Amino acid sequence: MNQGQHIVVIGAGILGLTLSYDLLKAGYKVTLLEAEAQIGGMSASFDCAGMRLERYYHFFCLPDKPLFQLLRELGLEQKLVWRRTTMGFFYEGKLYDWGTPKALFRFPQLNLFDKLRFGLLVWLSIKHSTWSKLDSITAKKWINSFIGSKAYDVLFESLLHLKFHQFEDVLSAAWIWRRLRRVGRSRDKRMKETLAYLSGGVELLLNALHSQIITLEGTVWLNSPVDKVYLDNGRVSGVRVKGQDYPCDTVISTIPLPYIAELIPDLSSEVKSRFEQIDNIGIVCVVLKLQQKLTDYFWLNISDSRIALPGLIEYSNLNSLSSTTLYFPFYLHRTHPDFGQSDDVFKQKVNSYCRMINADFTPEWIEAAFVHRYEYAQPVCVPHFLEHLPPIRSEIHGLFTVDTSYYYPEDRSMSESIRVARELAQLLQKESKTLSSDSKD
Repeated sequence: MNQGQHIVVIGAGILGLTLSYDLLKAGYKVTLLEAEAQIGGMSASFDCAGMRLERYYHFFCLPDKPLFQLLRELGLEQKLVWRRTTMGFFYEGKLYDWGTPKALFRFPQLNLFDKLRFGLLVWLSIKHSTWSKLDSITAKKWINSFIGSKAYDVLFESLLHLKFHQFEDVLSAAWIWRRLRRVGRSRDKRMKETLAYLSGGVELLLNALHSQIITLEGTVWLNSPVDKVYLDNGRVSGVRVKGQDYPCDTVISTIPLPYIAELIPDLSSEVKSRFEQIDNIGIVCVVLKLQQKLTDYFWLNISDSRIALPGLIEYSNLNSLSSTTLYFPFYLHRTHPDFGQSDDVFKQKVNSYCRMINADFTPEWIEAAFVHRYEYAQPVCVPHFLEHLPPIRSEIHGLFTVDTSYYYPEDRSMSESIRVARELAQLLQKESKTLSSDSKD
């Protein structure tokens, strides 16, 4: 590829926006296509009864350096607000403090030996920086080897089952280790947690990237789902949007991998099968706006046989919003019978859960309730996960595919989206220079 060629980026989430921004800075012509009426993907905001709020919760940790670098570049670093946060654990009808050594040793459901082993697991996860040995085993086997089956059942079984259901036993240990490490490294020596949010919301960053794209003479099309990527002699030649064909030299898809086989029917059956084998968990997320606090915790882990949630996020205990705001994420595979239940059913479930967690809660507390759904929210990361993924650079010349799967072993986060986007932009620039050099020779 040479600079000046036309690149189409599919998907205007944070990955697609950052990628388009970097490619435009490098001199490429870029058209960014988004199926929805707004930018942002899972980071997009909505009108929460007069208050702008992300559809799905976002927070930032101390290790999120790619995010901080981009914020500095866009002049938004001063909008990052750091706060002490606390974690709770609702276990079989009782609410406990959680997330600190003091809370762990006061927790009555484990013996001292199990508590020491769990503390060791967390400490080693924070200290170790390599993951290759964990890539070959499951999270369940790894965690059990450290803390034993009793502690696993109390601390992890419900959390992992209610997020991954039938995939609970095949999750990669490397993936769960990175989750423990990222949040753990956002704590001080006393294990006090510090997290951040953007004053003005994630929408502030999305809009800044969009503005930069327009300033750099890029094009952003909303309400523009791609029907097909079409090929000519084994290379990309264009895209079809709403029945209209548009020529281009390169296509970079940032939408979930399961869409690719249908989007690009000319792929070989072998490559198609690799896309189709990547499984994802969907999400139905209920957002409540309340008149008063439900708890004092930002993050509440839940292990209660009556509650079909791995946890809830009381976002207003991180971000000082005008109203108490909570997220209730139901993680469900798109084929799960509950995924298609009505919004009212999910709202009723949340109402009953709130009463279980806080006996003072009444429905009159609710100022507004919303439900958001996403079919492909979380890749199911099995051992040796990267080996299962199709290469980012396709067998088709000029075709690249990337989504949150390629963050592995990192979990999906805005910072990882930015990192992967910038690495891909650098790869494309490097290839352009190599081809340019070869042509001169």
